[in-house]
Amino acid sequence: MSFSVFDLFTVGIGPSSSHTVGPMRAAATFVERLRSRGQLDQVTRIESQLFGSLGLTGHGHGTVKAIVLGLQGEQPHLVDPIEAERRFEWSQAVGVLELGGTRAIPFDVRKDVVLHLKERLPFHSNAMRFDVYDETGRIFDSREYYSIGGGFVVDEDEARDPAGRPEHDERPIPYPFESGDELVAIATRRGLRISDIVLTNELVSRDEDEVREGLLHIWSVMRECIHNGTHRTGMLPGGLNVRRRSESQRQKLEAAGRTNDPLHALEWVTLAALAVNEENAAGGRVVTAPTNGAAGIIPAVLDYYTRFVPDADDDGVVRFLLTASAIGMLFKKNASISGAEVGCQGEVGSACSMAAAGLAEVLGGTPEQIENAAEIGIEHNLGLTCDPVGGLVQIPCIERNAIASVKAITAARMAIRGDGEHAVSLDTAIKTMRETGADMSHKYKETAQGGLALNVSMVDC
Repeated sequence: MSFSVFDLFTVGIGPSSSHTVGPMRAAATFVERLRSRGQLDQVTRIESQLFGSLGLTGHGHGTVKAIVLGLQGEQPHLVDPIEAERRFEWSQAVGVLELGGTRAIPFDVRKDVVLHLKERLPFHSNAMRFDVYDETGRIFDSREYYSIGGGFVVDEDEARDPAGRPEHDERPIPYPFESGDELVAIATRRGLRISDIVLTNELVSRDEDEVREGLLHIWSVMRECIHNGTHRTGMLPGGLNVRRRSESQRQKLEAAGRTNDPLHALEWVTLAALAVNEENAAGGRVVTAPTNGAAGIIPAVLDYYTRFVPDADDDGVVRFLLTASAIGMLFKKNASISGAEVGCQGEVGSACSMAAAGLAEVLGGTPEQIENAAEIGIEHNLGLTCDPVGGLVQIPCIERNAIASVKAITAARMAIRGDGEHAVSLDTAIKTMRETGADMSHKYKETAQGGLALNVSMVDC
C-alpha cells in the first residue's frame, strides 16, 4: 500500500473535497502546466467545462468558485476562505480573471464555466475539461481532469494508464499491505500495533518528528474547526436557510456543567461533528478526513478521546490518526471514498470505519479488535446514499456526520469488549461496499436527483 497518512488527511476548504478541493487543485495544476510550457502569455480566454456530478451540483458544492480560484493560482491547503470569497466576487464583478495570479484576461463566469447537466465522461462522474484559446480564437491546449474523492485528482493520461495514478506510486515500504487480513497478519507476526506499521512505512519518506508534528498539526486544524463552528451563528449559505446550531448547543452544554446523565459525553461528540460540518458547509477551513462531506466524524471521535478517555495524550492522537489512515488506505485502494462513485457509504461510511479503528487502537484494542471495529463501522453504513438537498452539503450531511460519530464510538467499544472473532471481515465489507456502489443508481451518487434531494424542496426549508 503506497498511500501516506498525509494523503488521507489534508487541509482544505469546504464544502466538498471532491467538488471543491479537487477541482481547485486541478485548475491550479492546469495553469502550472501552461506556465511550465511557456504558454501563459498566449492565453486570451479559458473555458472550464464540468461534467457528471460536478455539473449537476457545481454551484451548491462550490465547484464554480473553486475552479475560478484554482485558475488564479490558489491552492486549497493555503487559500484563506475569507480572501477566497473576496477574490471570487471581484472576478465576477469586474469580468477579469488573474490567470495564475499574474495575467489578467477577460472572464465571464456565466459563459466561461459551463455546467453540463446531462453529460458525463466515461472514467469518473467528477470530470472537468479546460480549453484555452489564443488571440485568433483557436483552442491551443485542452486537458481533462477527474476528481476521484478526498481531493485526489488524476488527469486524462493517468485515467487511461492506471500505472500512472497516485495510488500506484509504488514506494518501497517495509510493510506493504493490500487488505485488512494482510494488515492484521503483519501486526500479529511482527508483534506490532497497527499504528506502528503505518509509522514505519511513513519513515521511508519522513523522519519521526516530522510525522508526529504533521499529525498534531492536522489535529490542531480539526480543533480550530470545532472551536470556530461552536462560536459562530447565523444561516449557512446556499438558500436552504439552515441555521447554525453548534454555538447555542455549546452554551447549553457548558451551562449544564457536570451531570449524571450517562449520555452526556455523546452530546459533546455530536456537537463537535455538527460544528465541523457547519464550518465545512460555510466554506471554512477543514481537514479532509477522508473527505469534506465526512469531515466531522474523525475530529468528533478524537475530541471524545481527548475529553473523556483517561490518560489521553498527544501520543494517543498520533496513534489514532495513523491507525485510522491504515483503514482509509484500504477503502481508497479496494473501493472508493467518492460519494459521486459509490454514494455516501464511501464518505461517511469510510470515515466511521476509520474513526472506529482509531479509537479502538487508543483504547487498547488488539489488531483483531481494531479490524473488527472498522468492519462494524462500515457494515452498518452499507447502502448509504448521497442525496444532498439543493446540491448543498447541508441536509442530510451535517446531521449524518453526528450520527456516524456516535456509531463509530459504539463500534470501537463493542469490538474491544470482544475477542476479535467475527463473521464478516473488513475486506468483505469493503468489497460489498464497492459492489453496492456499482449497483446504486446514479440518482443517489451526489447528483441531487434522488432521495431527500428529490423529496425535500428548497421551498420547504
